[in-house]
Amino acid sequence: MKRVLLDQGLPRSALKILKKMDWDALHTGDIGLGAASDREILDYARLNERVVVTLDSDFHSILAVENAKKPSVIRIRREGLRGNDLAELIIRIWPKIEAELTDGAMVTVSQKSIRIRRIPLH
Repeated sequence: MKRVLLDQGLPRSALKILKKMDWDALHTGDIGLGAASDREILDYARLNERVVVTLDSDFHSILAVENAKKPSVIRIRREGLRGNDLAELIIRIWPKIEAELTDGAMVTVSQKSIRIRRIPLH
């Protein structure tokens, strides 16, 4: 099952689309993590076996500094995506990155590319 945790800066409306497609999707704002630190969100995702989806580069930095193996994080480098566009993007890229996410990865998605770095880095 595809289990994701959308960070605070992402539209909640993406959840409805993901859930229609049988994804197990949560938003930080809906589970009491709206004001949580990035580390708290990573801890929640790790304990609950979820992939974090975010706009924030700090998540990748924390994983790198801590040499962590989990959770995987997808950083979207496209500001202003509406809920349906975000959901469609996640659904579209998932098959290309799913194996790496399962093993532990930091993924960066831009307008033109998908960059994958396996974790831990060292």
